[in-house]
Amino acid sequence: MKKVSLILFCLFFSLLGFSQKKITLEDIWITGKFYPNSIREIRSLPSGQEYCVLNRTGIDKYEYKSKDKIETIVNFSLLNFSKNEEKRNVVADYSFSADQSKILLAVNPTYIYRYSFTADYYIYDIKTKNFYPLNKEGKEQLAEFSPDGNKVSWIRDNNLYITDISSKNREVKQVTFDGEFNKIINASSDWVYEEELTLVKAYKWNNTSDKIAYYRFDQTNVKEYSIQIWGELYPKEYKYKYPKAGEDNSIVDIFVYDIKKDKHTQIDLGENKDYYIPRIQFSSGKDELLIHKLNRLQNQYDIFLVNTSDFSIKNIYSEKNKYYINEPQEVHFLKDNSAFIIKSEKSGYWHFYLVKMKDYSVSPITSGNYDVDKLCFVDEDKKKIYYTAAESSAINRELCVINFNGKKKKILSTQTGTNDAQFSSNGKYYIGTFSDSKTPTTYSVNNNKGEQVLILEDNASLKQTIKEYGSEEKEFGSFNTQNGTTLNYWMIKPSNMEPNKKYPVLFYVYGGPSSQEVLNSQARSMDMWWYKMLAQEGYITICVDPRGTGYQGEEFRKCTYMELGKYETEDMIEAAKYFGSFDYIDKERLGVFGWSYGGYMSALAITKGADYFKTAIAVAPVTNWRYYDNIYTERFMRTPQENPKGYDDNSPINHVEKLKGNFLLIHGTGDDNVHFQNSMDLVNAMIKANKQFEQFYYPNRDHGIYGGITRYHLYKLMTDFIKSKL
Repeated sequence: MKKVSLILFCLFFSLLGFSQKKITLEDIWITGKFYPNSIREIRSLPSGQEYCVLNRTGIDKYEYKSKDKIETIVNFSLLNFSKNEEKRNVVADYSFSADQSKILLAVNPTYIYRYSFTADYYIYDIKTKNFYPLNKEGKEQLAEFSPDGNKVSWIRDNNLYITDISSKNREVKQVTFDGEFNKIINASSDWVYEEELTLVKAYKWNNTSDKIAYYRFDQTNVKEYSIQIWGELYPKEYKYKYPKAGEDNSIVDIFVYDIKKDKHTQIDLGENKDYYIPRIQFSSGKDELLIHKLNRLQNQYDIFLVNTSDFSIKNIYSEKNKYYINEPQEVHFLKDNSAFIIKSEKSGYWHFYLVKMKDYSVSPITSGNYDVDKLCFVDEDKKKIYYTAAESSAINRELCVINFNGKKKKILSTQTGTNDAQFSSNGKYYIGTFSDSKTPTTYSVNNNKGEQVLILEDNASLKQTIKEYGSEEKEFGSFNTQNGTTLNYWMIKPSNMEPNKKYPVLFYVYGGPSSQEVLNSQARSMDMWWYKMLAQEGYITICVDPRGTGYQGEEFRKCTYMELGKYETEDMIEAAKYFGSFDYIDKERLGVFGWSYGGYMSALAITKGADYFKTAIAVAPVTNWRYYDNIYTERFMRTPQENPKGYDDNSPINHVEKLKGNFLLIHGTGDDNVHFQNSMDLVNAMIKANKQFEQFYYPNRDHGIYGGITRYHLYKLMTDFIKSKL
């Protein structure tokens, strides 16, 4: 009887697998069959009852409690984007003036690095319908209304400007004059601040619109890196300042410009300039500027309060860490300026704290053996915060609410997976997003009790597509390593697995500090479709979050300090042993694929872990941490001068003699982040060691390796390699 049941069970799943449509690379990367619908650039209006959404044709206003559109605030087809009459104009971003009378539009962006771009900026007056370019002489950067709405600040050629849009002739005032490419930057950031501290707009208006605090980067002592650009008879060369581990940084100073007095004042931050300023912000009080400061080792964090009337300065918050302090964010000031809310991991987990301005005392708001994630809204009247946290499990995110005093905590989200919330300006409503490994992102309007008011987007068509194509699903689990560490994983198996058959495995890995890939969400959804396609071809894909990754407490994520790559590789080998013992897995056919830090891990897996992995694909890998930027690398490794062994012991370049499997190395020659140099030096080392490998390079592509059908080409290359070598 049991034998008959087993036969019927296998027959059922064989028929189920046969009935599923085949996933193709064309569907994933060309036709867009699996792309979800999204709602982007939502702005809550001051009333808290309405919000706006940017789409291709205009900016539309909606009421939170109704799904119906109230009105189109601006129709782009009626505007004369005079700078670009010959092509379709794309509005990439928008912002309202404080009184909601004007809109600032960023049109046709040209990206510089990961976040920064230049654009044509236009101003639209909602009442008069008046529409005009901010400037007629070329593109600008980082344009922003002043708080009173009478001025717009902007940047060109590394200098700060202010346009008085309330004056008849819209007078332009140049604020700084010494900006120069690869030398001096005013009010925007250099490459490494943008990439590693996510600082792009490096200036702030005060609340009364008569002062601007801004950064000045002196890049004189920072060494240049050059990238060759192919395509012309004589290739061009692009040079930019890139401070590698142990090398000189920009000298960063903070200035305050008084518009009425036409006066610049430099803030005195001491003679030692070897520091980082990850953030500046004005408090809710008058003329109080906060400067967030990290030392070069990034284990000492201070917040200074500067009175911009007399420029007195005092330290109002200080924190030390035996390892390092992750990138500090702006604090949330209460409107009455009585306190601010800060996120810290001083307890061993990320939590929110209330710091009182009266005596600078610090008290916890959240607590427990779990990590909070995002501060979503602060209800100052009721003295409570709304936030997301990985409380139930590291792989999930709940939306929670709690009082300032840490009492009456409540979980508002009702679905297990990844929840997030964007609140209305008065906190009465929020637009919630939810997804899990099986469910495309759903957008809903909810009240602040967590009750759903209506669904904005449920991706119903994609859900139907999943039914037709996606019977292969993520399975979550965990296992214990030999040293007792618990590691989370997900697995995607073929839906029609045959009894007594052993299947090859592709491990997908990232593994970088505080990162997370084992998450119950739709993260990296296009890659998930690729793994499902591989499952249809008879491959199992497994992803393990090794030690050093996020949302499992400070000791778990910081145990890799000074030895990046060591414990992560050990955990990958542990995973190979663990899953290799499964009766349906072929332990002789284990492969690994990773990109960026994951490419670094793949290169280590096929060298240090060569006894366990048959095949590896490394895309845009770091191969020597001496080649990577100093903010990121020194945070986890200190400098090469202080820690040469940590740098050398876990560089795949120093382990190439162990390589014995199939290795495919891929890189974009225009990668401004992980330089092509990393792959070239690894290639030289493998040639010297007489090791055979395969390589492919994408001319002029950056770290993302995209553009046109590039992604399709890349994934076709990797798919073919997996099929032939694994």
